[in-house]
Order: sequence, then C-alpha cells, then structure tokens
Amino acid sequence: MTTEREVTTLGGEEKKSLNFIEQIVENDLSEGKNGGRLQTRFPPEPNGYLHIGHAKAICMDFGIAARYGGICNLRFDDTNPVKEDVEYVDAIREDIEWLGFHWGDVYYASDYFDRLYRFAEELIMAGHAYVDEQTAEEIAAQKGTPTTPGSPSPYRERPREESLDLFRRMNAGEFEEGAMILRAKIDMASPNMHFRDPIIYRIIKHPHHRTGSKWNVYPMYDFAHGQSDFFEGVTHSICTLEFEVHRPLYDYFIDLLRQVEKHTEDYRPRQMEFNRLNLTYTMMSKRKLLQLVKEGFVSGWDDPRMPTICGLRRRGYTPESIRGFVDRIGYTKYDGIIDVALLEHSVREDLNRRALRGSAVLHPVRLIITNYPEGQTEDMLFLNNPEDPNSDSHTIRFSRELYIEAEDFMEDAPKKYFRMTPGQEVRLKSAYIVRCTGCKKDEAGNVTEVYAEYDPETLSGRPESNRKVKGTIHWVSAQDSVEAEVRLYDRLFTDENPSEIKDKELAELLNPESLEVVTGCRIEPYLAEAKLGEYYQFQRVGYFCLDPDSRPDRLVFNRTVSLKDTWKKVNK
Repeated sequence: MTTEREVTTLGGEEKKSLNFIEQIVENDLSEGKNGGRLQTRFPPEPNGYLHIGHAKAICMDFGIAARYGGICNLRFDDTNPVKEDVEYVDAIREDIEWLGFHWGDVYYASDYFDRLYRFAEELIMAGHAYVDEQTAEEIAAQKGTPTTPGSPSPYRERPREESLDLFRRMNAGEFEEGAMILRAKIDMASPNMHFRDPIIYRIIKHPHHRTGSKWNVYPMYDFAHGQSDFFEGVTHSICTLEFEVHRPLYDYFIDLLRQVEKHTEDYRPRQMEFNRLNLTYTMMSKRKLLQLVKEGFVSGWDDPRMPTICGLRRRGYTPESIRGFVDRIGYTKYDGIIDVALLEHSVREDLNRRALRGSAVLHPVRLIITNYPEGQTEDMLFLNNPEDPNSDSHTIRFSRELYIEAEDFMEDAPKKYFRMTPGQEVRLKSAYIVRCTGCKKDEAGNVTEVYAEYDPETLSGRPESNRKVKGTIHWVSAQDSVEAEVRLYDRLFTDENPSEIKDKELAELLNPESLEVVTGCRIEPYLAEAKLGEYYQFQRVGYFCLDPDSRPDRLVFNRTVSLKDTWKKVNK
C-alpha cells in the first residue's frame, strides 16, 4: 500500500505521509469494496455562509475524491425550512467554486422527502417507531443520564395503526408544532444516549425553499443523513468528530433501510470522522456569526473580519493560501486549537509570490526636496513582482514634492532611528539619497512639511551610486498620486478562545480596534488601476486588495495582512 502522496504546497511539491482517512480509503479500494468505487459528498445545511472550518471539510471531501479518481457530490441538508434560504444555497456554491473545487452532481435532502416519509411509515408498521405526545421537557427528563437508563415513554407501546394514523395527520397539518413527534423505538437503556428512542420527525409549519407547503413534518438530521448517503451511493461519509457518537445510529438506520427496502447488493456507506478546525481569536459558531450580522457588529457575512469564506475572499485571501493552510494543519482524531497566526502566515507566503508591488502612503506628510529643480520629473522603474522572474514593471514619477509616511519622520529621534530626521541621510526607495534639513509645523505643532536635499550622484541602480545608508523609505509623487481610503482590519475578538467564554455577552468579546478606516491616503497611479480579485503589496506596509465598495472616484482598499506578524508583540 502507498504510504506517501505528492502534495502541492505553497513552496512546491513535497512528499507527505497519508493521513488516517487516506489510509482507510486506499485499503478499501485495494480490497475492492463497493465495487472499487469512491464517492464522497459535502453536505452543508443552507442556514448560513460557509466559514474557514467548512473549508477544511471541503478540502477533505472534494480533495480525496479527486486524489483517488472518485466523485464528490454537493448535497444541501435542507431539513429545517425555518433557518434555510436560497441565498445561502447560492453563496455555498460560489464559495466552493472559488476554493477551486467542482462537484459531480447537486442533491438536496429534500429530494428524498417522499422516500424518507415512506420509510418512516414502514418503520411504524414494523414496530420500530411510534408517535409520542410528551413535551420536550418530559422527553428530556425520561431520557436518563449516561450512567442511568432512561424510562419508556407512556406512548411507547401505542398501537402501530394508531401511530401511523397520527403521523399522517401530523403531516396533514392537523396538529400544532410541538404537539407530537415521531420517535424511533430502539433501547431506552442503551449506554449510547442517541439510541434512547431518538426523534426522527417533528412538525414544522413553515414553507420550504424548494417544496413550499407540501410538508408539515420534517426528518431530523440523524434520520435523513445516512439514508441520503445510501440513496446517492456514497461510499465514504466523512464528517467531524462530534458525529462519532452518532455513527452507530447512522449504521442502525441504514441496516433498517436495507431490510425494509430488501436491498441485497454488497454496498453500504462508511462514516469516518476527523477533528474540526478551531482557530484562536475566531468564532466558528454559525449561530453566533449570524448574531454578529443581525446585531450590526459587522457589516455583513462578507465583512473582512468574519471567518466566512466570502469574508476572507473580500479581505484578500487567496484560494491557494486557504488550501495550503488546511494541508499544513492536517487531519487527526484529536480536537485542538490552531493559532490563527498560521493562517496569516499561509496567506503572507502566497501573496509574497503573487502580489503586485506598489507604493502607498497611508498617513501622508509632504516632503520638499529643496535642491531638486522645480518642474523637473524622472520616471523610476519598479518591478511589479520581484519574486517572479517574468514579472513586468511599471514606472513611478519622481519630482520635487513627494509624500512620505508621517511615521518616517521624527524631529527629535532616538539614537537607532534610521529614517528621516534633521541632519540624517536616508534613501528614497528606487531613487536618491536625501539629507533631511528641517520641517514646518502648524499652530498645533503638527508637522506639515519636511525639507531635504538630494545627492544627484546617488540614483539607485547606477554603478557609481555605491554609497550606503541605513534607512530606506517609500514615497509617492505629490502631483501624480491619487487619494484613497484604506481599511485596516485586525482580529475581531480579543480573547484567544471566544467560543469557550460563557459569562460574557458577545459584544464584550469584540476587539474595539478590529477596524481602522484611514482616509486621505495617497497611492501611486499604478495602484489606482487596481481591479477586484487582484492582490497587491503596498511596499513596507502590507498586503491589500480592492474592496467592492470602491468607485472610480473613491478607491477603497482592504488590508489582508501586515508584512510581519506584530500582533502578539503588541498584545503581550
């Protein structure tokens, strides 16, 4: 059996050991199980937008099918019409395709509502299910505990014909929500709590996004999921660890289905579980993410601070960086928490290879080179991407008046300050060495202009320009630069594990500095031609992308990530 596989990472191809799921798949294929077929599925519930945790599952479900010549289908688990919407269906499809994956077919759990309903009726008549009229509180109380057996429902021995009649009337809309449910009749003393007569159907009187008002009863996840896998021919049903305790019930219902429908073929889906993704400073609960959106803590599901795939996309993350991150963390049987810095490292590494370089000054202060001829300009050559040997280049215009970053000038500088300060030399990137001669301030003491003199013999790239200085700063032309708005995003939560905090309101966990909007920034004309979906490095500042809010007369850029991880240093 193969024990290694080729993995394409951000740095190229490398050998990597098989994870435990790949080993299982290879064993099953080598033994000819399921006729040598491999079929997986990605089964999201369309009740919200996908997040980075789903990306891990997507990479597994689609990736393993592609690796071994199988098929991965997309199936929407649309069994709760109250929370589901076509908006989420469309967004899920878009996110999967953006990540670089393609499904075989698209299915919905609702495709099987008729067949599941017939199966439920057959279970009732076979003595495997009954209608229960207890309240939710009564059912919870009689379930027992993991160490004590449950007590049977007073309706457990209800005549089959009576349960069948009530079940049909439930679906006909004769009863209100919560009045009764359909339970599987299994074992109230089972050590597995999921076997203690689980609910398999409940009344929901809410139009479904596909079936309208046809149904008034809807199957529970545990009842619909395994059967849907079976109907579709799934061979490997891969999910996260919280479903491990559900696996015996998954197998139990499939066995019953095979008996009731008299299946004789040598096929059954196999459920396997891997660890879910937990990230520091990140909330993964869709319910909590929806709360953030509804209560206005973020601008929407695609707010660049959100861990949603559409939020990461809007922030400037690449599909390759997310897939590379997932490959780095791998798949195990043990839950843990991953440092979000590793995700940020993955996107830095990828953007360093692909991002186009440009100059932007976020907090501009005017620099006047007093001995540079007025009206004279020079075009300095900039490589679009120094990491790409085939990269094109563009020019940036040098002139007497420039903008530099306010933090690159200090009137009274400490000893190891190597940027611009009176009497000290610094190189203007790709241009000349200048010596600062002073500054001008307004009445409040704020620096409005900085003055310097240039050395005309020190133009970058000239053989005779071999004089070295310790500091290099970037700049843009005061005349040619374009104004822009820049949004600096940071981590949305201040606590390392916000999902575990129970005694605080959601608002108390939020980072008040997660978004800084900087207006009046100056960017070179090359960046003013930026397009959506392209990636840029603002030299010495960070990685950025154009935001969809941009207009030709109002450019808006989002910071994807800083050039270096300074967050921990600042927040120690």
